[in-house]
Amino acid sequence: MASIERLERPLALTIGDPAGIGPDIALGAFAVRKREQVPAFVLIGDPAVLTARARALGLDAPLAVVAEIGEGPSRFPDALPVLPILGPGEIVAGRPDRGAAPLITRSIERAVALAEAGAARAVVTNPIAKSVLYGAGFAFPGHTEYLAALAAPKEKPPHPVMMLVGPSLKAVPVTIHVPLKEVPGLLTRALIAKTIATTAEGLKRYFGIARPRLAVAGLNPHAGEDGSMGREETDIIAPAIADARALGLDATGPYPADTMFHDAARATYDAAICMYHDQALAPFKTLAFEEGVNVTLGLPFIRTSPDHGTAFALAGTGKASPRSLIEALKLAAAMSARAEARA
Repeated sequence: MASIERLERPLALTIGDPAGIGPDIALGAFAVRKREQVPAFVLIGDPAVLTARARALGLDAPLAVVAEIGEGPSRFPDALPVLPILGPGEIVAGRPDRGAAPLITRSIERAVALAEAGAARAVVTNPIAKSVLYGAGFAFPGHTEYLAALAAPKEKPPHPVMMLVGPSLKAVPVTIHVPLKEVPGLLTRALIAKTIATTAEGLKRYFGIARPRLAVAGLNPHAGEDGSMGREETDIIAPAIADARALGLDATGPYPADTMFHDAARATYDAAICMYHDQALAPFKTLAFEEGVNVTLGLPFIRTSPDHGTAFALAGTGKASPRSLIEALKLAAAMSARAEARA
């Protein structure tokens, strides 16, 4: 059984883009910590940003600047613990600032280091604006790929898998942040089989599903219609499913994506494996827009995130809902507890 000490470690929450709604929803989640039973977290970022945003939102949110993340749980009942990383100066809500890029990336790097050292139970990331980071030389397609690069030795990088988790659907895109026209060329038998295997392992380890049922979507309309609408299902996807089944995994398909997400279909599987970003995220956000959580599987630590962006137009207005972040914090804690119980 896991020790009480390990389960009481806090979650490491990154600040995200400080001009976006990350500070708003972090403050919002802290404000309802008792009513919602939010697990203890430490925010890694600039205390000045949080103080200014709390003032703009009219929130009474006392901060506790801590020197070590381990101080967080004892401070959390009465104040929001902040592990300080200073930003470029004044941050204006809703106004993206390329000068904030080092604050954003250093917050992520610190959270990963704390999780890998065992000081944090998990990493929970607030939304980032990749356009802001690209302008400052960020070399990764997105959050998921950056975390993978930080997480492991360069000679054997992990295979990160994005899984969207909601009350009635878990969905995994095989390809993520790439243009749609590039998807067919990126899909390989090995990539699909690896994504299926990583998803199955994550569902076992973190969600307690002993034998996950995985439904695999086709790429083309009608799943290719026996090759008349495309050969990817016949030549790539079906062989990948066969490879997964040879490993003892319960993977089936490929299925037409347009019949995979109604109520009766979702009852037949534990997660949907989709071929590209919007094939997974469009049905998922239709079903779980407010409470959806983004989980990255395949890393050597737990990572969750709200399933939405920076929403610059809402920053500082009081209109941003903390619901997805609250669910991300709760899910990170639950995944940590389940992993610790298995250890």
